[in-house]
Parts: sequence; C-alpha cells; structure tokens
Amino acid sequence: MDLLRKKHFDPNQKTDNNLKKTLGPFDLTVLGIGAIIGTGVFVVTGTAAADNAGPALVISFVVAALVCILAALCYSELASTVTISGSAYAYSYAAFGEVFGWLMGWALVLEYGLAAASVASGWSAYVQGLLAGFNIHLPAALSGAFNAASGQIVDLPAVIIILLICLLLTRGAKETARFNAFMVFVKIAVILIFVVVGAFYVKPDNWTPFIPFGYSGILSGAALVFFAYIGFDAVATAAEEVKNPQRDLPIGIIASLLVCTILYVIVVVVLTGMVPYTELSVADPVAFALRFVEQDFAAGLISLGAIAGITTVLLVLLYSQTRLLFAISRDGLLPKFLSKVDEKSQTPVRSTWMVGLVIALLCGFLPLDKLASLTNMGALFAFAIVSLGVIGLRKARPDLKRGFTVPWVPFLPLLSAGCCFLLMFQLDIWTWMGFILWMIVGLLIYLFYGYSHSELGKEDPK
Repeated sequence: MDLLRKKHFDPNQKTDNNLKKTLGPFDLTVLGIGAIIGTGVFVVTGTAAADNAGPALVISFVVAALVCILAALCYSELASTVTISGSAYAYSYAAFGEVFGWLMGWALVLEYGLAAASVASGWSAYVQGLLAGFNIHLPAALSGAFNAASGQIVDLPAVIIILLICLLLTRGAKETARFNAFMVFVKIAVILIFVVVGAFYVKPDNWTPFIPFGYSGILSGAALVFFAYIGFDAVATAAEEVKNPQRDLPIGIIASLLVCTILYVIVVVVLTGMVPYTELSVADPVAFALRFVEQDFAAGLISLGAIAGITTVLLVLLYSQTRLLFAISRDGLLPKFLSKVDEKSQTPVRSTWMVGLVIALLCGFLPLDKLASLTNMGALFAFAIVSLGVIGLRKARPDLKRGFTVPWVPFLPLLSAGCCFLLMFQLDIWTWMGFILWMIVGLLIYLFYGYSHSELGKEDPK
C-alpha cells in the first residue's frame, strides 16, 4: 500500500476535463483583492484596536502582512510550477505524496466551506442592518440560523446570496472575474471615500497612548488580524484558467497582498485617529467612525461598500471551493461527477451547485460562530505545508520549470512555516480537537474510497 505515491504533473497535458484559459494578471490581482478585503477591514479592525493593540494596531497589520508575505512567496513558486487547479492540494500531492495531498485538500475543504458559510451570515447581517435603516424588517423566522429562543428558523438572505453566486459561477470564469472586478472597484472607492472624509476629523490625541496594551498586545493583535489577509491563496486555485500561469500567478498573489496591506494600514491610521480606540468595539467600526463625527451619509456609503466587499469575498471562496473539489475529483479521490465540465461554459457546474447547496444549508440553518476558528486553523495549516512544500518539491521535482523562485531556501520557507505554526498554537484546545477530528474523518474517507479509486493508482497498480 503506497500512501506516498507522487503525481508527476504535466501542465501542458490535455484531457476532457481541462478548464478554459481566460484569466490574466489583472484578473488575478483583482481576484485576490476581492478575496482579502472584506470582513477584515470592515469588522475586525474595531475589536482588535479596542481589545488588543489600540492605535498600535497599524503595527499589528504590518506584522501580520510580513507573515503572509513569507507564505505568499512560497505560494508564488508553487503556483508558477504546478500550474493546475487545486492550489495547496496539488502542491502537496507533487511534493509529499498522495495521502498528504488528500489531507491538505481536506483541510482546504474545511477552510473554504466554513469561511464561505460564515461570510454569508455576515453578509446577511449587513443587508438586514441596511434594510432596517429604511424601516424594512424581515420576519424573525427568516432572519437568522435556527434559534428556538428568538423564533429564528432560517437565514434567508444568506441562502439567497449563496445560490445567486453559484448561478454566476456556472456562467464561466471570465464572467465571474468581470463581476468581481466591478465589486472590487466599488469597495476600494468606498474605502478611499472613508480615508478622504475621515482625514479631516483625525485628532492626533487619539493616538496617545500609542501602545496601551504593550508589545504583547501588538502580537495578539497581529494573530487576530492575520485572518484579515486570508484569501490571497485563493488566487492559486485559478491556475488552470490562467493564460500564462508561470508569469501571471506570482504577480496576482503578491500584487493583491501588497495592495491590501497598504489599504489596511491607511484605514487603521485614519480610524484610530478619528475615534478613541476604547470606543471601537463595534460590529461596523468604519461606518461607526463616520457616524461618530456626524457624517451619516458617508457612513451609509460605507455600509454599501461593506456589502460589496463581503460579496466579493464570498464569490472567491465559493470559486476556490469548486475548483478544489474539481481537482480532487479529477484525480479520483472523490466521485467523478464532481469534475464533470459543462460543454458550454467550461466550468464544473455539478460541483458548483453541490458546494452551493451544502453551504446554503450550513449558513441557513446552523449557528456558525463557534466553528469560525476552525477556518483559521485550516488556513494556517495550509500556509505552513505550502511553505514546506517548496523544499519538498525542489527535491522531488527539480526538473519542473519554475516561473518564480523563493530566495534563501530552505531558511525562508522554514521561517514561514514556523510563523504559521506559532499562530496555530494561539488557538484554543477545542479548535485543535475539532481540526484533528476533521482530519481523522478525512483519512478514513481516503483509506476506504480515495486510495482504491485514485487515477494515479490505476496507472501504477503496484
């Protein structure tokens, strides 16, 4: 039983299930920005400033960005080398062997699935808040996941947005990229409005004391806002639909991360300058800051921008999930119907609708707040293994053409993996137990189904 058999990927191989190559570097950069800027800037900044770092949150964002840049460099090398769908799953399959590739894919299923469900719930809350401003209120039964005490049965807005995005995804990658680009333009415009308007209300006294919680507060703030950067890895899942992946994927990954870091830093500087950090523990800190200085119209625009921002995050998460399942299914580790490509749109329609229905049920009926930290665990695990994968793939496949190479190997990848593991150990014991249980279930699925149905196993039955 060879659990460590490695797949020798040929990026030029043509099969019946290849996806249409339509994306360029601009599409990828915008895809990354769409995935990153969302709940991080519109939600996390307030509580992180109030409870963790104070005005020094700007340093926390820089520290988190540095950790992400290390991982992004590793993603860039692997994305420009293994230029097919699957992202970290495909890299681990090539570098470490089939069982590790499967477990990585299984961890990503957890990350993307729970993240999409949680983001959809957040989208619903923002939309209902906006409607409430016009005195429009949904019936309690349709306003949230099941809660007998409050009379809630289903979160209808969350279900609707999931299904609408799935419909868009089935139209094709280029159409999805165009919609994403428009929504990204809207939310960046809204962020710039906040910066321009808010700059006139900045009071330097609000930045004093600058480090109220000490240097440990900066690090704990970095651990919290690190998750505001999750999303750049989703760019790699588009590899098979990119015209020139060896050149364009590193551009998309690194450019999107740099743009988002600059925007985050500027927003945090203005935000903590407008409002004393002690008053920022709110669900909508950016809009709150504008209401605080009595700019209610601009605050309304920010709410619209938040909805646009969260929509693009949801779009890219669902896109990434469907491409991941497509890649795993095509390799035989999941049922083949998930990798069936529609002849007209050249997209995996079946896996798209299956993902949509499952996530719609999750966010529609189940409270997800206690499961959200599992998303963070899955992401950090993926980042760590991808970093180690740079070392592994250089040894396993030195023959592969690399469009981008990480400098200072193995030092830099080991540093990246170490930083990710360090943040993983900041998560509580219940998150670890949930993650381990999820991985055990995944291992059993592989042993009882994936191993015997693997396409690689059919090629080499030994």
